Amino acid sequence: MIRILVSFLLATSLGFSLTPAEIARNFKKKLVSVESLQSQFEHAYFPNSLAQALKEKGRFIFKKPDRMRWEYTDPEKKTYVYQAGTILQYVPEDNQLIRSVIERDQAESDLLGLFSEKTEFEERYVIEESPFPSDDPAAWQIKLTPKEEGEQAHILLEINRNTWLLQKAVLFDWAGNKQEFRFSRIRVNSGLPADAFEIRVPPDCEIIDQTTPIRKKEGPGTGGGAAAEPFTPPSV
Repeated sequence: MIRILVSFLLATSLGFSLTPAEIARNFKKKLVSVESLQSQFEHAYFPNSLAQALKEKGRFIFKKPDRMRWEYTDPEKKTYVYQAGTILQYVPEDNQLIRSVIERDQAESDLLGLFSEKTEFEERYVIEESPFPSDDPAAWQIKLTPKEEGEQAHILLEINRNTWLLQKAVLFDWAGNKQEFRFSRIRVNSGLPADAFEIRVPPDCEIIDQTTPIRKKEGPGTGGGAAAEPFTPPSV
């Protein structure tokens, strides 16, 4: 029993000896093995103009190299799909589907970049230790500060110690707003349905095609910079 305890304490001590840069490297190494990912998520938005956070939740899907689906289920149903430089936004209550493209640097510096194995964390960010409140005191926590000025002032990451998967991301912008994403019930490389990145809309849904690249206004961080392709409505 004593030998087991000593081994545990030694392993724990060695684990805490990792530098923030080493944590980022191990996180990226894990991303290389991830072809697809599914999870539940909670999204909390803390605007500096409001006293209370706006909280939502739903289901998240990611597939290499750059496809993401954010399906919000509570309190309002809405869906964001990013694929090949294009974002589709569908809100059933409004019966509208909006298609737009967003600048490429937005994709690389926001949430999509955190799931991409192509992101060079040490080249793009100053990486520091930065503990913050958590339900998992054993998790790795690091702070990423962009070396080049962008939309984000800095990002806090919480990485599971056992799986090396991202379980929380907190994004701070220059206006003082904060967004927090929590990921749970994560499944990796479990196979996705063929229509995972399609949005089915009713025949009378209004289609709004915005082909001029725009900056992200709201919703999960995604992006792209490719020129808009001829618009093809999603499957109905």
